[in-house]
Amino acid sequence: MDIVIKNYLEQLKVGRKQSYKNLSLYPLLSTYSSGLDYLLLDEALSENLIEVVEVGSDGSVPELKVVNKSPKLILILDGEELVGAKQNRIVNTTILIQRNTTIVIPVSCVEHGRWSYDSPRFHSQKRMMSSNLRAMKTEQVNYSVRSSGKFRADQGAIWDGIAEKAIRMAAPSPTGAMAAIYDKERPSIEEYMGPFGLIESQVGAIFMINGRVAGLDAFGKPGTFSKVFKKLLESYALDAIDWYDPDKEHKALKREVTRFRKAALSANAEARPSVGLGTDFRLESKKVTGFALALDEQVLHISIFARADGRDTHGADSQIERFSRRRQNRRG
Repeated sequence: MDIVIKNYLEQLKVGRKQSYKNLSLYPLLSTYSSGLDYLLLDEALSENLIEVVEVGSDGSVPELKVVNKSPKLILILDGEELVGAKQNRIVNTTILIQRNTTIVIPVSCVEHGRWSYDSPRFHSQKRMMSSNLRAMKTEQVNYSVRSSGKFRADQGAIWDGIAEKAIRMAAPSPTGAMAAIYDKERPSIEEYMGPFGLIESQVGAIFMINGRVAGLDAFGKPGTFSKVFKKLLESYALDAIDWYDPDKEHKALKREVTRFRKAALSANAEARPSVGLGTDFRLESKKVTGFALALDEQVLHISIFARADGRDTHGADSQIERFSRRRQNRRG
C-alpha cells in the first residue's frame, strides 16, 4: 500500500459505537488535518460558484461539464447526486477541481427513463447513491481505470441495481429515478438518523449493517466530514432499511471493525493522475474495494467497501438476499 494512504489509515482511532436497529457506526478519530482550503459541492452550488451542465446540447450520459467560477478549489465527492438537465447523475469518483477552471467529469445515470431537459443546469438535493451501489460502482470504476484509464462504471448494472432496489422498497418511478427511493423512504431514513451524532476530532466512520462492515468513509479534516455526515449516513441508512429484518438481532462487534481495518491496510494501491487535481489511488484486495484522493501527500477522501464476494461479507450477503425476498413476499 502507498505510504501516504497507509500512514493516514494507521493514524485513525476507533471511537465508541453508535447504533439504531440494524445500522451501527464506529467513529474514526484523528489529529490528522489537511491544510487544503476548498468548498464542497453543495456549498459551491448554493453560492452560485459552480455550474454543472451537459457537455453539449445533445448531452453525453457518462460525462458532465463542470465550471468552477470560484477562486477556491471545489471538492466533489464520489456518489453525490446531481439533479436536473437531461437526466439525474451520480459522480463516479471524488474530484478536486482547480480554481477558475472548466473540466469534464465522469458520471453515471441514476434515472433510466428520461433523456430530456427539465432544467438547463444541475442542482443538488443533498443525496448520495446508497452504500451498496457505491461499492458496486467503485469496483466497476477500479476495473475500468486499470483496463482503459477511464473512470467509467457499468451503466446497465447501475440501472439494474436501482430497479431491483426500487422493487424491493416499493418505490416505483416513471423514469426509474433513484430519487424516488429516497423520497418514498424519507420517514424511515429520518427515524434512523436520530440516534447518530458527531463527536470531537471525527474525520470519518466505519458503517455496519446487520452486524457486518459495509464500508468506511473518511476525510482529511473533521470539518469536511461534519458537512457530509448526514448525506453519508443517509446512504447507509437506506441500505439498512432495505435489509432490515425485525425478527433478527445483530451484534456489531468491534472485532469485525478490526478485521476490516486490517484488510484495508493490506489492500493494493495503484496510483494515477486524478480526474482533477491530485493523485487517485485505486484500492483492491480479495476482501475490500475502494479508492482515495490525495494532493501534495495529504489525503482528502478515502472510501473503502467490503467486497460482496469477500469472506467478511458472505454471511451478510446471503442474509440480505433472504431479507429482500421476505420483503417482497410480505408486500405480495
